[in-house]
Amino acid sequence: MLGLASAASATPAAMNPCGFYETGSDAYYNHCTGDGSRIIIEVEVWGPNYERCVGPGVSWLGSAGKIDGAHYVGRTC
Repeated sequence: MLGLASAASATPAAMNPCGFYETGSDAYYNHCTGDGSRIIIEVEVWGPNYERCVGPGVSWLGSAGKIDGAHYVGRTC
């Protein structure tokens, strides 16, 4: 029974991994932090990339068809 509970608790992390990820239709960035920091990410799109400030947790970036990726640029905001 303990193994089943462990597998169930791991599911939310697998659904929302840290950093950039996509679902079938949407693109997200999950800033995994326990200190409440806000960071700047570079969002990669078809055209000029842009920077965005995100807080802890999941931020919706847009349609998966329009977002190519996103990464932390090493600065806080």
